[in-house]
Amino acid sequence: MKITTVDWLPVGLGVFCILVVTAFSSTPAAQYSAAQPAVAAAEIGSDAPQVTGKVYETTLDNGLKVLVKIDRRAPIVTSQVWYKVGSSDEHGGITGISHMLEHMMFKGSERLAPGEFSRIIAAQGGEENAFTGRDYTAYFQTLAADRLAIALELEAERMGHLALPPEEYVKELEVVKEERRLRTDDNPEALTFEQFNAVAYVASPYRIPIIGWAGDLESMTLDDVRTWYQRWYAPNNATLVVVGDVDPNTVFALAERTFGSLPAVSLTPTKPQPEPRQLGEKRLRVQTPAKSPYLLFGYKVPTLGETPDSWEPYALEMLAAVLDGGSSARFRRELIRNQRVAASANARYNAVVRLPGMILFSGIPAQEQTIAALEAAMLTEIERLRTEPVTETELERIRTQLIAEKVYEQDSVFYQAMVLGQFETVGIGWQRAESYVDQLAAITAQQIQQVANTYLIPEHRTRAVLDPLPLDEAAAAQLRSGEFVHVR
Repeated sequence: MKITTVDWLPVGLGVFCILVVTAFSSTPAAQYSAAQPAVAAAEIGSDAPQVTGKVYETTLDNGLKVLVKIDRRAPIVTSQVWYKVGSSDEHGGITGISHMLEHMMFKGSERLAPGEFSRIIAAQGGEENAFTGRDYTAYFQTLAADRLAIALELEAERMGHLALPPEEYVKELEVVKEERRLRTDDNPEALTFEQFNAVAYVASPYRIPIIGWAGDLESMTLDDVRTWYQRWYAPNNATLVVVGDVDPNTVFALAERTFGSLPAVSLTPTKPQPEPRQLGEKRLRVQTPAKSPYLLFGYKVPTLGETPDSWEPYALEMLAAVLDGGSSARFRRELIRNQRVAASANARYNAVVRLPGMILFSGIPAQEQTIAALEAAMLTEIERLRTEPVTETELERIRTQLIAEKVYEQDSVFYQAMVLGQFETVGIGWQRAESYVDQLAAITAQQIQQVANTYLIPEHRTRAVLDPLPLDEAAAAQLRSGEFVHVR
């Protein structure tokens, strides 16, 4: 996943909006001044109350779902378009194509020159970008609330009329190849994680790296990307999420005016690829130039996308928080401060995904310590969860932390929209997001112990060790300087 921003650019916004948007589109929404709402609520005859924090929902005739959440604390708005397609929909030969198409969505349409989308948003004082995941590809803009019409017009333009110019494709493919080299091939821990997934999963498409295998990028064609766009990028495979200082009825009418004329497509869902039961521990060793050894292991576990009505995913998330939920969690307290066996130790689990996933544990040994010592210490803490119920004091700390995080998240209209889009797109339903923290807080010590005994067993474990090879001087200098960054 990548999220970057564009610097704010102060210009004469109101006039600039009319001139620029009209220049590339003659559709009705493009004719509205950014200084005024595109449609007044009274125009569509609704007197529904506007309650801050409430989510409003509608679906257009072409299948586009629209979610609106009001937040009037600042005169800004985030709009996000989520497509139900990601790397888990790909297959051998075209891995990385969802991410490649994400890049091409900024390279022009029938009415926009390459890069013009970003220039328009920047000129309006906004920020925009996109990210690709296993289950979705999403595009977003955050800008002044009275500029929402611009963002929706632009998104509708590239949803229905992407140009895919060959000369831009050739250049952007090289950008993606370089991104893979910087973020995976030259990043020892990321490379280990990629190899780990390829071994851990036998059939599940979660074994596919989001950026794609290097060989598939070499053979990818523009026709492959065009076919992917035509197959998945349609209103009936997308959700528009708008959060901010807006009127829901105005947003619904504007969505109809901008997206309503785009045709639905006949969607052919990806065939299920269920992961077979693991019959024993898997081990792998990755040898590549690196500064430090690295340990990564995990266990296959259920998620909310697979079992939306189960309490187990909530218990697994609480389990991860017991081990790695802040400075007083067990890994940091015991392994880093007390035993000093670890330079870092982490536990992570994501319940909000479409298919069964994994709970992951990783760490780097402290100086003068070994991978074996670190692994033994981590497994001891995991075994404690299997044999001893978590104390009520620990659970209360985690509950308090979760509630605090929920409060802080509400400060960001972007994050509010992201949560709604993610829950909706993976098939859980946005309504679950509203009760997520309450569900976590209701988990008991006995439930945490139960999922530990059910899933964290040696026979279901996959383990990877990064065995560092010597760094040449150039690679060592890059690692010291932190030059491995990504620019779109």
